[in-house]
This record gives sequence, structure tokens and C-alpha cells, in this order.
Amino acid sequence: MRRLVASLPLALLLAACSPTPTPAPAGTAQTAPANATLGSTEWYAWVDRTLGIADTDGHGPDRGSAQWNQAVQRKLGQEAPQSQPGSPEWQQSVDALLRTRAAPSS
Repeated sequence: MRRLVASLPLALLLAACSPTPTPAPAGTAQTAPANATLGSTEWYAWVDRTLGIADTDGHGPDRGSAQWNQAVQRKLGQEAPQSQPGSPEWQQSVDALLRTRAAPSS
């Protein structure tokens, strides 16, 4: 019992120092394509909307271009996949990351 009481402050300190996940933008979970093929027009549109690559007038790099891929990398910041931007592995990592972010919290 004494060990439990002694370790409680440490556990509280570790919990307080844990990073808080970044909340997904409102409505993102509902707009995630259920079965969109990676690299498809629907998938690119979803990633574009989710990360806000294009502005409200639709101005921005062409989806899937090298410039667009770099914009996705910048928006993801430290969470950005380390694989070659635009590659199938990169797309899979971006998809998994955005779906995790978009998962509704309980």
C-alpha cells in the first residue's frame, strides 16, 4: 500500500506531461471516404479538405503534384511520413494518420 501511495505522484506527473492529441477539425470523421482508393480523385479531395491545402476558392497546387505533396508534408509537420512524398507507402501513411485524427472521440 505504501508503494502505491508513493508512486501516485509519479504517475500523475507522467500523465500531465503526456502530449495531448490534436483534435480533428469539426465534421472530418463524417467526410472521410470509407473505401476510397489511395491516390484516387476522391482520396486527394478528402486529404485536401482535411488539411486545408487549397483555399476556399480552390486555389492551390494540383492534387498529387510534387508541390501538393510538399504542402501535405508541411501541414502534417512532425507527424509527416518519412517515406518518399507521393509514393504508395506515403499515401498509406497519410491516410492512416488522417483517419486516426478523424476518429470520433468517446
